[in-house]
Amino acid sequence: MQRLDGEQCLMRIFIGTADRYQGQPLHEALLELFRREGFAGATVLKGVAGFGAHSVVHTDRLLCLSQDLPLVIEVVDNEERINEIIPRLDTMIKGGMITVEKARVIRYLSGH
Repeated sequence: MQRLDGEQCLMRIFIGTADRYQGQPLHEALLELFRREGFAGATVLKGVAGFGAHSVVHTDRLLCLSQDLPLVIEVVDNEERINEIIPRLDTMIKGGMITVEKARVIRYLSGH
């Protein structure tokens, strides 16, 4: 049983739905990387609106339906594992932003 509690790290990766890595959606490639590497958890969140470095607003409103909605991938694990994966992310992510902050995990148990 894996247990993760106390002070950990939360990494957020800000990309768009149109971003790709080796022909597949980038968020899928990242999620698979984190799963394969045994990270404690990762979640992909889809935004309804946002803008990035070019200040172009992307939105899900019907009249101006964007083909590149914002995505945030949240990953929780210990600081060492987060720091170790960042160089690999640098080769996969061509645009976007990564933030890392401390997070207090109350409880995480895995029976698998």
